[in-house]
Amino acid sequence: MLLRMYVRWAEKRGYNVKVVDALPGEEAGIKSATILVEGPWAYGKLKGEKGVHRLIRISPFDANARRHTSFASVTVIPEIEEEVEVEIRPEDLRIETMRASGHGGQHVNKTETAVRITHLPTGIVVACQNERSQYLNKMTALKILKSKLYQLQKQKLEEKKEELIGEKRDISWGNQIRSYILHPYKVVKDHRTQFEAFKVDEVLDGEIDDFIREYLLWSCEANKREPNHEKRKA
Repeated sequence: MLLRMYVRWAEKRGYNVKVVDALPGEEAGIKSATILVEGPWAYGKLKGEKGVHRLIRISPFDANARRHTSFASVTVIPEIEEEVEVEIRPEDLRIETMRASGHGGQHVNKTETAVRITHLPTGIVVACQNERSQYLNKMTALKILKSKLYQLQKQKLEEKKEELIGEKRDISWGNQIRSYILHPYKVVKDHRTQFEAFKVDEVLDGEIDDFIREYLLWSCEANKREPNHEKRKA
């Protein structure tokens, strides 16, 4: 549901969006996915989506129609330009090829076009299977790996900075940033800004601009914001 929401949002705003990799769930849905969004201020607008998202609904997979709570973690990283130097040594990479999974396509499950790259020093694994050739999958995977290594370096610097100022921000399953409640009532609530939207179907259809704007305003005013700021509603 989140994958569809972000893809629809990007498409409606005129961004180029591509599903780079998607791993199906064991029973249903998607276990993990990677998308690439290209366009002006794409990272700046989406960076506030990073964190744990909670969904509360009557599960369509439950024969007893019970209420279920699900969690999904979203990570947002910027695409690194070519002039930014992130060293990736060939000897640090384990490159594996495999048959692509999915529906359709003349060569699906016939040729090993999918690529999985493991960065041995960090253990970061990147996979790509949706390009038309093994070479394009490899280039796309290397590009994502480069971004993740850059983000890892940035995260280490942020962690050192937080240690110096004594700030701890633990993003965990019990610390969701947003809840999508579909039962017994319908509302989407951001727990950072307290912003609420009651047109849940529209939100899940990609209408998240209000949440993006509220987060950016909240982030800019973080230093002067009162602890119990006024809740804004849509």
